Amino acid sequence: MVFACQRDSFLKEVILNYHFKYLFSLFTSTVLSCSPTEYKTSVNGKKQKVNCFEVILEDTILFPEGGGQPCDYGILNDIPVIQVVRRGSEAVHYVEKPIKEGEQVLLKVDWERRLDHMQQHSGQHLITALADSEFGYSTTSWWLGEEISFIELDTAQITNEELNSLEEIVNEKIRQALSVTVKVYEEGDPELTESRTRGLPKDHKGSVRVITIEGIESNMCCGTHVSNLAQLQVVKLMGFEKGKKNKINVNFLVGNRILKRFEKMYKNELSLNLLLRNGPDMHQELIEKLQKTMKLTNKKSDQMMKDLIVLQVKSLKSLIPYPKVFTIHRADAEIDYINTFIKELNDLNILILFTIGDKEGYMVLHGPEEKVTAFGPKLAEILDGKGNGKGNRYQAKVKNLKNLNHAELLIKESA
Repeated sequence: MVFACQRDSFLKEVILNYHFKYLFSLFTSTVLSCSPTEYKTSVNGKKQKVNCFEVILEDTILFPEGGGQPCDYGILNDIPVIQVVRRGSEAVHYVEKPIKEGEQVLLKVDWERRLDHMQQHSGQHLITALADSEFGYSTTSWWLGEEISFIELDTAQITNEELNSLEEIVNEKIRQALSVTVKVYEEGDPELTESRTRGLPKDHKGSVRVITIEGIESNMCCGTHVSNLAQLQVVKLMGFEKGKKNKINVNFLVGNRILKRFEKMYKNELSLNLLLRNGPDMHQELIEKLQKTMKLTNKKSDQMMKDLIVLQVKSLKSLIPYPKVFTIHRADAEIDYINTFIKELNDLNILILFTIGDKEGYMVLHGPEEKVTAFGPKLAEILDGKGNGKGNRYQAKVKNLKNLNHAELLIKESA
């Protein structure tokens, strides 16, 4: 089935005419079925199941996910649609509340999302067609991402010169404002053999849509598209990277995504201007100077730390009587401090408890193996941490250094 959103991708609730009057072009459809179900989603990387309802309509302006394009969002009456998928010849709408069968519902599409998907998808068709005709690089797959999209080209390599040339050709076609038309063919129509395609879904039934970019290509596709290349505004190829074996992925942005990316980059530039107290032409030079200064500072800091450890070890070894147990805490130190201290001391006869950090941090117990084995886990438990040990060392990441006094008392009792 070819849905209303595929017959006319510009269907939405209202259309503004040339006289700046609102023409209400409302799209309604009849509910054929509504049944409870579970919808699988991901929240913060964790898979979850949401109780909802699946609604099948007589027709829809909400595009069901497919052909590399995500689904539309929108509402049925006042009920949000959280997902739309295609099942054979039907579009299944997942909603949070039930709707009576036979009821007429008003559909509204999230137009900002729809226009974005139209621009990216039509842009992909244009890039794909010209990469093939101009350079002989066919597209083997593509992906429409939330921020950036890519096409996978069937070539093991591509040059920056070719990419720049492709971008120039693509944008020239946009400036020519070539038409993009949709034609629906009945299954088995001989004219379909003239259209390029990677194949239809196995469960496809009925009519077939062919998208034609004037003078460039005709291609079978189920997605939503612009009606004129001028509606793409502009295409930016964002570079390339190696993909699957002998494939190259070309990243791209189309239309409003470029404006949003430019706005974000411009705000970042203004922030850097304030931080670096200079204009963008000087940013690279100033950052390189800061990097050199940072390297020099880190080098001096490392040497100061080593000098400090040498003095601390010398002071420890001069203690009379020489201690069997010792504790050291530094809130501002890193693990390197502990490792360097142990190496400089070079003594397995003294049991030392090292702790670093403020409220949270690390503990290292070093010394005679039998005492490290006996006291390491106990100290970690007191400091609310988990760790592991081997031989003369036990190490743990701890969450409660406020209990450090209790840990120090325990270790001193071991003497």
